[in-house]
Amino acid sequence: MSNIALKIERERKIRGLTQKDLAERSGVTYSTITKLESGVQHNPTIETVVRIANALDVRIDTLIEPQLGFDNSGIFPNDIKPEKKTGKFKFIDLFAGIGGIRIGFEKQGGISVFSSEIDTYACKTYEANFKETPAGDITKIDEKDIPDHDILLAGFPCQPFSIAGVSKKISMGVNHGFLDGTKGTLFFDIARIVKEKRPKILFLENVKNLMSHDKGNTFKVILNTLTDLNYTPYFQVFDGKHFVPQHRERTIVVAFNNDIFNNEENFSFPEVPLNKTKLSDILDKDIDEKYTLSDKLWEYLQSYAKKHREKGNGFGFGLADFNGVTRTLSARYYKDGSEILIPQEGKNPRKLTPRECARLQGFPENFIIPVSDTQAYKQFGNSVVVPLMEHLAKSVIKYL
Repeated sequence: MSNIALKIERERKIRGLTQKDLAERSGVTYSTITKLESGVQHNPTIETVVRIANALDVRIDTLIEPQLGFDNSGIFPNDIKPEKKTGKFKFIDLFAGIGGIRIGFEKQGGISVFSSEIDTYACKTYEANFKETPAGDITKIDEKDIPDHDILLAGFPCQPFSIAGVSKKISMGVNHGFLDGTKGTLFFDIARIVKEKRPKILFLENVKNLMSHDKGNTFKVILNTLTDLNYTPYFQVFDGKHFVPQHRERTIVVAFNNDIFNNEENFSFPEVPLNKTKLSDILDKDIDEKYTLSDKLWEYLQSYAKKHREKGNGFGFGLADFNGVTRTLSARYYKDGSEILIPQEGKNPRKLTPRECARLQGFPENFIIPVSDTQAYKQFGNSVVVPLMEHLAKSVIKYL
C-alpha cells in the first residue's frame, strides 16, 4: 500500500467515515477512493487530492509528499500562475471569485500583489490554483494596507444589479442596487481604495444590466464617482460568445488616471474575433449518470415550461444546440441545470459537468476544481469568460 493510500485511510478512519462517506463528501467517485486506498491507483490528479483533503479538513501536504508525481502537470499549473517574483506590472484582484479576470492579466505578464474574496468556497478554489489565500471582507480592510499597484481589477458583485436579483428584492419589498445597505455599496469600497492608492488603470466587470439598472441612475453614479476621482472611464458591453460557445453579455469599464494620462490616452476597446467554437467541442463523452435528470425533475421542467408558454411567457428550460452556443450559465445552475440541458439519445437530458462549465467559461483544462459540484456550479456561474478577459487585457496593458 502506498504512502498516500495509508494517509487517506488513516485520516478517514480517524473521522469515522466509510469510503462511501468520503466519496459523497469529496465528490470523488467511490471507485477512485477504493483504488487509491488499495494502492491500485498511486498517482492521482491534484484535483482529486485537493477534494479529498477538503473533505477530510486537512492540509494537502498531510496527504502528499513534495516529490509525488501527478498526472495533471503538478499542483499549480504554469499556464495559470507563472513561478516568478516580478512582472511587467502589478495588479490587485478585488471581489476575486475564482480568479477568472486574474488569469487574463497574468497571461500578459502581470503579478498579483493583493486579492480579496469573501466566499469561503471560492477562496478554496482560488488558493488551490494560485497559491494565494485572498483577504476576506473588503469592507473591513483599510485601504492604506493595500499594496501599491498599476491596475485595479474588480468584478464587483452582480446580484444587486442583475435583473433576477432586482426582481426578487422588489417582490420582497427590499431596497436594491445602490440603495441596498450591503452589496449595493461595495462599489464605494473600490472608490476608497482608488482614492488612496491612485492606480494607473481600473478594470471593472459587471452584468449587462448595470447600464440600465434603476433607469440608468446606478451607472450614472458609478461614472460620476470615477470622474470625481479624476479618472476617465470607457465602457462597452461584450458577449462571451465570441470566445466560447456561450451567450454571456457583460459590461466592462476601463478607467484611466488623469494624473498620469492627462486625458490623452485615446483608448478604444478591441474588436472581437469570429468564434468558431461550438458546444460539442467542450463536451465530454463518458458522463456519470448522476448528471442525467431524474424522471421527476424532467417532467416538472416540461410542465413548468408548458404552463408559461400558455401564459405567453418565455420562461422554461433550454435544450442546447450541439452546433451552436448556449444560454448564459448562472449561479443557480446547481438547482436543476434548466438553462443549459444537454440532449441525450434514448434518455432524459443531462446537466453540464463542472469541468464542462469550466470549459464553457474558457478556463484552462488543468484549472483545479477542489469543491463539490454544487459549489463549482455556483463559482463558474458567477465567473467570467476567461479568453475575453485575456483579449481585453492585451489592449489595456499597452497603455502602461
